[in-house]
Amino acid sequence: MQSFISETLDDILQTTQTFEDVVFILPSQRAKVFVKQEFKNKISVGFLPEILNIEQFIQQVSGVQKADNIQLLFHFYSIYKSVEKNADAFDVFSSWALTVLQDFNELDQHLVNTKDIFIYLRDIERLRKWSVKGTFKETDLIKDHYSFLEKLNVYYDAFYAFLVDKNIGYQGLMYREAVKKIDHFLSQNRNKKFFFIGFNALNKSEEKLFQKVLELGNSEIYWDIDEAFFNSNHQAGKFIRKYKSEWKYFEKNQLKTIGNSFSNTKNIKVIGAAKNTTQIKYVGEILEEMPSFANTALVLADETLLPITLNSLPKAINAINITMGYPLKDVPTTSLLFAIFQLYTSQEKLQKTTLNQFYYKDVIRFLKHQSIYKLLSSVDVFTTQIAKNNQTFITESDIELLLKNEDGSIKNVIHNLFKPFISVADFINQILALIDVLKVEVNTLEKEYLFRFYTAFTQLKTLQTEFEYFTDLKTLSQFFKQLIDSDSLSFQGEPLKGLQLMGMLETRVLDFENVILTSANEGVLPASSQQNSFIPFDVKIEFGLPTYREKDAIFSYHFFRLMQRAKNVYILYNTEHDVFGSGEKSRFVTQLEMLRTDIVHKIVSPKVVAQHTALKQVAKNNDVLERLKEIAKSGFSPSSLTNYLYNPIAFYKQKILKIKEFDDVEETVAYNTLGTIVHETLDELYKPFVGKFLQEENVEEMQKIAKDLIIKYFKIEFKNGDISTGKNRLIFEVANRFVANFLTKERLLLKDKNNQLKIVATEENLSAQITVDGLDFLIKLHGNVDRVDELNGELRIIDYKSGMVKSPELKVLDFNALREKEQYKAIQVLLYAFLYTKSKNFDFTKNLKGGIYSFKNLNEGFLSINFSSSYKNPETNITQERLEEFIAQLKEYLLEIYNMEQEFLEPADLKY
Repeated sequence: MQSFISETLDDILQTTQTFEDVVFILPSQRAKVFVKQEFKNKISVGFLPEILNIEQFIQQVSGVQKADNIQLLFHFYSIYKSVEKNADAFDVFSSWALTVLQDFNELDQHLVNTKDIFIYLRDIERLRKWSVKGTFKETDLIKDHYSFLEKLNVYYDAFYAFLVDKNIGYQGLMYREAVKKIDHFLSQNRNKKFFFIGFNALNKSEEKLFQKVLELGNSEIYWDIDEAFFNSNHQAGKFIRKYKSEWKYFEKNQLKTIGNSFSNTKNIKVIGAAKNTTQIKYVGEILEEMPSFANTALVLADETLLPITLNSLPKAINAINITMGYPLKDVPTTSLLFAIFQLYTSQEKLQKTTLNQFYYKDVIRFLKHQSIYKLLSSVDVFTTQIAKNNQTFITESDIELLLKNEDGSIKNVIHNLFKPFISVADFINQILALIDVLKVEVNTLEKEYLFRFYTAFTQLKTLQTEFEYFTDLKTLSQFFKQLIDSDSLSFQGEPLKGLQLMGMLETRVLDFENVILTSANEGVLPASSQQNSFIPFDVKIEFGLPTYREKDAIFSYHFFRLMQRAKNVYILYNTEHDVFGSGEKSRFVTQLEMLRTDIVHKIVSPKVVAQHTALKQVAKNNDVLERLKEIAKSGFSPSSLTNYLYNPIAFYKQKILKIKEFDDVEETVAYNTLGTIVHETLDELYKPFVGKFLQEENVEEMQKIAKDLIIKYFKIEFKNGDISTGKNRLIFEVANRFVANFLTKERLLLKDKNNQLKIVATEENLSAQITVDGLDFLIKLHGNVDRVDELNGELRIIDYKSGMVKSPELKVLDFNALREKEQYKAIQVLLYAFLYTKSKNFDFTKNLKGGIYSFKNLNEGFLSINFSSSYKNPETNITQERLEEFIAQLKEYLLEIYNMEQEFLEPADLKY
């Protein structure tokens, strides 16, 4: 394969012997390296020509230095404030100013008369609001918009004059100035010969500049186009056909060079893959099959896939050259800086600035970031203590306590971050100091990340010192986010070795034998037609500005130019209709399929490995038996037994291994905390009446103090939690309502003087020992009964539930089916009943009931255990025979626990 660069140099070498006064102008920086290498292959000795990319050439002609976007934005705000009486704040300004700068840039590149276009825009808006009847109503927003559009020309003129005076500018300004100065430049460089190589779509400035240079007579331009696209009406040849027909230069000169390599035999595969990750993983497989990566390009149409790609390349690739930047938003240091901003953003939002308190999640996010975590020794102890104390907000003194045993420099820098900062400049200094400390303990790559942010914050510090436009941290945070979203970290590599990994625009002028193109989807290649501009589509057409149509033609050229000289082409696209695309392959791929008959189509999908997940099981050994004997001695509670019946593995973890649940800060009141508060409140209300008959007036007195008790127990159980606002306030009101509704039910019951209610016990701890056939030791059962009372001579065992319980859950028709029907609540109540009767030597001549008060189902009243299937004739009396039958079944479950042959086995139908 002879590349375009090789063909062009062969042609130039026929007419040019010495390159002392020769200048090569190329579309990209990368192309310069390949041109130099090709020269090295073709000439044994001699001077190289001066080789420039187009930006360097424009800078030479214009004499203007290019300014970066941050610098431009600050200067633009200075101009804007000098023009505008009621200027927007900097954060509001920066949200629209970048779009305005982009429009200014485009207008200058295409040499549009700015006064004409801005008057045109103003007139369009005036026409829109014009009305014969004069009934058009202007809102403040519409007035602001009209005012803004009418002042665009004022902003432009003032800003342009300011930049020219400073001799700096954006790219468009450099182009406009270059056009003004081209004649002078050429008169100064009469002896120089210019070669323009590999260009396609030119802006108006470039057209004018190129034609001016070509008029000298000794300069030439080399296009890279195939006759398949130039001689037809194909979109890829749109621009070059236009220049051939419009430029005076081509009236006397032939167009150089038109190739015919597109029609050569090629191995082209179009591969559909489900999801972006599958595409990239399949690229790895393609590369693994290649014997060598020389002359191979991996082109990412969607450059956001770079991080995935770098993690998916085969290990055999030992040399790679990457020309696109790694997005700064994906760098780990970015998340650390956002975590620092979040500390203060939340502090302001939650109105904790005067107290200098920080939201605990933000503090933990900062401390547990990989960069900070490895520097501090007691982060885990600190976070455990936060959870233990249920601290929603962290004070500066808490941070001091965390840092007391740390190294001096680290201690000071991190402590300073939690001190109230004096100004934005002071805050930036603290960030720079942190980066300075972090750089000591990191690897080379992380050092690169930190250096990039160090330079960014140093620049922000300089600009803040000069302009003071960041009035608060929120403005700085928003600006930093804007900066990160659009910026990237450049790679440095050996450009002529190994695999070439590049974006679509970087392929200009370069040719490769093997091309792998990913994300060849509609909406990516070409990009969607959305435009970020204040200039409407029809106005752009009127003034000859490029629209999405021209951008489509540019991408069409790049796509087909890649195919021209390649021998092996792999085009991958995402087949899925999801947030990453439409699942439709690019129109360029469809055109390629129409132009050629030798394309192989393929759909790939990841291998699905069937995972036969075996149920967890744990065999019992002597250690387990010893622990089970300890439990037999200390006692089984109803909840631990039902826990075993629901999931033996969970029982094993909690009771045998003694693994506790992770203790976290309870920011919102947990459901079990709500239940505990309601239980404790009712216990304190009813305890004074144990052994007494309850009267209606007693309940009235309870109602008066209930709310204070709920507040008291919220303080105890919820520790440092705030119940004054938000979800916690609602949960507090729920607890209050639960207790209030329950007491109202009690009053209604006692209003009927025929009802006699005696409180027998509250929160009573009961226990009993039982023998199980086959075991040579006693097993203790114990439990806390929420309440025992006597209503009209019937004894009631009562369990409070803060959740929803319905009567069918307490219907016991077959004791053998308690486990299968998951009647865990019924098991608990019956076990309480057994413990009570056993420990109190209950006389079964009396009626005994057991049941639940469900606070979410209080309208149903007391829900009793029911042994009858008949709806009309319930059987709620718990007899001695029924309890014996229940305990016999319970002993079966206990025997199963102590059976050494039977493993702890996870149920196959486990719900949660």
